[in-house]
Amino acid sequence: MDAVTPFPRIAPRIAAIAESATLKVDAKAKALQAAGRPVISYAAGEPDFPTPANVVEAAERAVLDPRNHRYTPAAGLPELREAIAAKTARDSGWSVEPAQTIVTNGGKQAVYQAFAAIVGDGDEVLVPTPYWTTYPEAIRLAGGVPVDVFAGAENGYKVTVEQLEAARTPRSKVLLFVSPSNPTGAVYSAEETRAIGEWADANGLWVISDEIYQNLTYDELAGRPAPSIVGEVPALADRAILVNGVAKSYSMTGWRLGWMVGPADVIKAAANLQSHLTSNVNNIAQRAAIEALTGPQDTVEEMRLAFDRRRRAIVEGLSAIPGFQVPVPAGAFYVYPDVTALLGRDWGGVAPTTSLELADLILDRAEVAVVPGEAFGPSGYLRLSYALGDADLAEGVARLARLFGAA
Repeated sequence: MDAVTPFPRIAPRIAAIAESATLKVDAKAKALQAAGRPVISYAAGEPDFPTPANVVEAAERAVLDPRNHRYTPAAGLPELREAIAAKTARDSGWSVEPAQTIVTNGGKQAVYQAFAAIVGDGDEVLVPTPYWTTYPEAIRLAGGVPVDVFAGAENGYKVTVEQLEAARTPRSKVLLFVSPSNPTGAVYSAEETRAIGEWADANGLWVISDEIYQNLTYDELAGRPAPSIVGEVPALADRAILVNGVAKSYSMTGWRLGWMVGPADVIKAAANLQSHLTSNVNNIAQRAAIEALTGPQDTVEEMRLAFDRRRRAIVEGLSAIPGFQVPVPAGAFYVYPDVTALLGRDWGGVAPTTSLELADLILDRAEVAVVPGEAFGPSGYLRLSYALGDADLAEGVARLARLFGAA
């Protein structure tokens, strides 16, 4: 009898996936809160506001409509695809047909499908770093190779054309572009965006641009959409994919509604994948998203103004703590301080040498949950989301100040 081949229990690509660090920290914070500890969590990128009332009311109407109780096209409701095309033209400066859009189960599925659609085995993807924790995993699942291109606090966390060119090889197929950025809140100017887009076009690269925070901008942009790389460099339209969703701007994280925009052949390929992967997105969420994109935007602007206020407060508070170097974020709802000055020092008998160890110290001693830089690239940084209530935000900063001896 022939020997049985010892197959691994878990497929190698799946076994290699790391758990989402942001969700892991958030889950730990919630478990401690449930156990009665007064933990303040800056971990989750989730607005604390309710979904706007008009959006909820649209969902209530949709629940009672029998046409939403059945399968619908895998690529999305025609009305929603039209609304997505209109938003893309308005905010990204790219006129597309509804057939160039596909509705996904949240922005995360859009990210996964974007890489799956165009990345092959061994293809390199240039990833500006710090990066959102899911990007490298999605690239590897597609068989690709993520290539980190790091820009630190001294550069405002924004990479340059020169850095990208130094990282480019004959295997480079895709540039990932994210502005505003998770985790840093960095926003590329129109000029910076145009320079990077023209470089990508000149070198025949594809661009996957995550625009989910494009309407959460401050300072000079003050609520105007962040510059879109396709809007700045229209020549990229045949080699670009935009991913977006309603989660952040409309406080709809739990509704799981995102989308992809791209060339028709790429969207058709992604739709084929989705037809086997998930089929259509929940129809109630799709109806709600139509109202979000086409209805009144007053509540959305109120939320953005609240984020702006919190942004200013957390930057001021953290900047007053010795050892925190805090670039001012211009978008999204994250602050990403450089805390290397706190490492290797004794804090009551504990001397953390990494930001992972520092985050554990902060949770244990101050009962504050933050995400360490290792989740997004190099050690030495912390991500704090200011998408939480004003009182909790202030109390969390006060705890950090007491822990690290601020005056």
